[in-house]
Amino acid sequence: MAYMFVVIAASVLATACGSPVAAPIYSAAPAYSPAPAYSSAPAYPAAASYAAPSYSAPSYKPAYKPAYGQESYEAPAPYNFEYSVNDPHSYDVKSQQEYADGNGYVKGSYSLVEPDGSTRTVEYTADDYNGFNAVVKKEGGYAAPAYSAPAYKSPSYSAPAYKSPSYSAPAYSAPAYAAPAYAAPAYSAPAYKSPSSYAAPAYKSPSYSAPSYAAPAYKSPSYAAPAYKAPSYSAPAYSAPAYSAPAY
Repeated sequence: MAYMFVVIAASVLATACGSPVAAPIYSAAPAYSPAPAYSSAPAYPAAASYAAPSYSAPSYKPAYKPAYGQESYEAPAPYNFEYSVNDPHSYDVKSQQEYADGNGYVKGSYSLVEPDGSTRTVEYTADDYNGFNAVVKKEGGYAAPAYSAPAYKSPSYSAPAYKSPSYSAPAYSAPAYAAPAYAAPAYSAPAYKSPSSYAAPAYKSPSYSAPSYAAPAYKSPSYAAPAYKAPSYSAPAYSAPAYSAPAY
């Protein structure tokens, strides 16, 4: 490998310098040793055969098996009992007594003191023909307080008296106009001796009449409804388009 590298480097150097180089002489290929011989794979023993275990279904047996037989019925026996409780601290006061003849007839009674202080007594009988019958009695106790509903009085409402305002037209009196007092001037003729042919002028006092006053006339305004003029609408002028036949 190193020899080939030297030869190639010398060829490149000779080419760079421009001198001819003879073709390299290669040595014979090296002789390689043959591949090693490997031994055959070891023989392993075959795996042992394994048989799956066989399971047998368990047999279940009930632990208890009731034995049904004919039940025996006995006729009821007669009895008679009674008891009573009297505890004033807990207000538990009661008693009962009952009798049965063994043939289906039962008779008894019980009593107890209820919270309102009354005593409730129940007398009962029972047989196969009439069934159960009871009579309930209640004695004593506290009387329930009488309750009367409160009387409700609806409020009285009087409509307010409305007095329409009285309107009187204002009194209008024409102003009183007094004519001015005019006294005619006193004229005394001058002490002048008039010629005999002169006559004194006749003087007439002016006449004056009082002015007449007329109350102003009030004229209510006249209202004319506005004149409504309907809009005039003129149809648009439509002119047909002029069509000229094409010249062929």
